[in-house]
Amino acid sequence: MLRSGDRTKQIDRKPFRLDPDFEKAPSRYEIELILDGIRHIYGFDVDSTNVISEWARRYPHGKAVTIFRRDHLDVHLGEDNRAKGRAVNEILRPNALYLSAASAADHPGLQPLYKWFDQNLQICEASSRPERWAYTTQVMTDAKYRAKVLAMLHAADLGITDARVAEPDPEVLERVRRIVRVLQEMDREDGASSTLETDVPFLGITLSHRGTRESVEFDSSEESLGTLVWLGLIGPVVTALAQGTVLLADELESSLHPVLVTQLVRFFQNPRSNPHGAQLIFNSHEASLLGNSVNDRVLGRDQVWFTEKLYDGSTRLYPLTDLNPRKAEALSRRYYAGRYGATPIVSDAEFDALATMISSDVCK
Repeated sequence: MLRSGDRTKQIDRKPFRLDPDFEKAPSRYEIELILDGIRHIYGFDVDSTNVISEWARRYPHGKAVTIFRRDHLDVHLGEDNRAKGRAVNEILRPNALYLSAASAADHPGLQPLYKWFDQNLQICEASSRPERWAYTTQVMTDAKYRAKVLAMLHAADLGITDARVAEPDPEVLERVRRIVRVLQEMDREDGASSTLETDVPFLGITLSHRGTRESVEFDSSEESLGTLVWLGLIGPVVTALAQGTVLLADELESSLHPVLVTQLVRFFQNPRSNPHGAQLIFNSHEASLLGNSVNDRVLGRDQVWFTEKLYDGSTRLYPLTDLNPRKAEALSRRYYAGRYGATPIVSDAEFDALATMISSDVCK
């Protein structure tokens, strides 16, 4: 979250660069969620230097109630906690979110919303894979989770019989601690409250594989990418199911067999394995998840959204339900046939010409 620290710091955003006016055009973010049974909407507009607008509403009885509405530094407060809201205004900066400033000021009406972002959201993407290996390793040190992690390793049929946290190299561990202390100091200078701990646990893992006579240990650097992808998902999946949180996964099927992807999704669909209502939100090219009949459908029709690239380079997001599919419709086959859009438009003739071009270059 954008914090209430240095007022000169640039806002880290990813503008739509295919728009010629992208440097001036603001970026908008909005989320709708349920907190304690009440629908909330929170969002903001930012450019590279300022928060342009920000808003939060809740719907306790189906009717919108404003928590706050912001236009640059002009903040309109709702009826609740107005005194605390005015105190937040005193520490608000042009490049900081009101929600972050409200958390720092312990605003009771906005703490649940801030905590949802801070504690309830886990993101799984390729760039975070090493951190997720470390997270799974850390989860294994908790006895109540270790058995679940091992069970998921066994169930994936990877030949893994055991896993243990590797012993730390004292010199490496001390270097990590020094880095953490430097990062803590940087957070303090930036006005942020650091969540990093100086007593950093060692984050390596050793996996035992079933051999011809006995199990053999392998370092994580010797494992296949598919094994490491599964290992990086297990920790976040186990804790999300245990705590009822939200897990975001980018390209869930990357380096995983479709069977494993299906079983992973079913963990979240099954109330026995997901008693606390954890959510899995992911993107995927694995159309088999759509199914071709009611019996082999992993995802409900109301759980599927498509993305389609438009002529100007932007992306349109739309739900499958907009297309009114029948209950027994062969979704996977119809998707591959292009009935729902969201597939690349390619030409066989163009690829044939490309093959001829490539072959002619090879012959030379």
